[in-house]
Amino acid sequence: MVARLRRLFAAWARPRHAEALPVSIDRRRVYVLPTRFGLFFALLLAAMGLGALNYNNNPALLLVLLLAGVANASLLAAHLQLSGLEVGAVGAEPVPAGTPLALRVQLRAAPGRERRGLRVAHGDAAASVSIEDGAGVATLAVPTVHRGWLEPGRLRISTVRPLGLAVAWAYAWPDAPLLVYPAPEAHGPDLPRGGEGASARLDPAGDDVHHLRAYRRGDPRRAIAWKPSARRDTLMVREYEQPQGREVMLDWAALAPLDAEARIRRLARWVDDAERQGRRYRLQLPGQAPLGPDSGPRHRHACLRALALLPA
Repeated sequence: MVARLRRLFAAWARPRHAEALPVSIDRRRVYVLPTRFGLFFALLLAAMGLGALNYNNNPALLLVLLLAGVANASLLAAHLQLSGLEVGAVGAEPVPAGTPLALRVQLRAAPGRERRGLRVAHGDAAASVSIEDGAGVATLAVPTVHRGWLEPGRLRISTVRPLGLAVAWAYAWPDAPLLVYPAPEAHGPDLPRGGEGASARLDPAGDDVHHLRAYRRGDPRRAIAWKPSARRDTLMVREYEQPQGREVMLDWAALAPLDAEARIRRLARWVDDAERQGRRYRLQLPGQAPLGPDSGPRHRHACLRALALLPA
């Protein structure tokens, strides 16, 4: 029943739709209710007040009123912890489907007053954050299931400071979809054979000398070509190259016996395999221009993004 009431209240509370960042939390979006300890404290004060009135004990009645004033001030302090906050940015590095996404939520506030004990929650994932010098970042482990865009949904920002008598919370619904890569195939065949034409790239750890160039500050001593340097009367450095395998063609059409999702998982695996082996690869998807040939983090991201956003 409590969980159902919470869902009903969350559907009624502000905001009711996604908002463009940054999202400001004003006083009308902050909700305050007593905690379990706060309810117990209120019952204790009520019992103390009845006893003080029954026995006409003025010091006890003064103590009850003093504690009630402190409790009322704590409600206002909890409200002020959230009022004026701003969700400045929401982001995460893409991960394969099935891997928790490290969701980073940046909170900002006017400098001059620290806000400690804040808690940011997204479903079952939660993290604590304190705002110092006007900014703080909370990192949540959000589960992922499907490839493509992941809507972060509502974020719950709450605090029980300063005394734990009341919980103040507010919702933020940032319009900032996050990318989830397709899950690579767990066990599959090796990379297809490369096409025609091998390539090489400059690599300090390579085996073959590509050319000689003038010495630059910071070059290792072992790379200096002493004999050519003596002949030319200036320091010369060897540039090495590392032979690369032939370019790999990752073609959607070549995986015709598999269904669409199986093809996506296998191509995602091959992209990672090609990166680990330092191979240049080209990705050909239906209805799209080929990606590559190339290699490196940017090319890997472009290929996995294209795979993740293919229609279901």
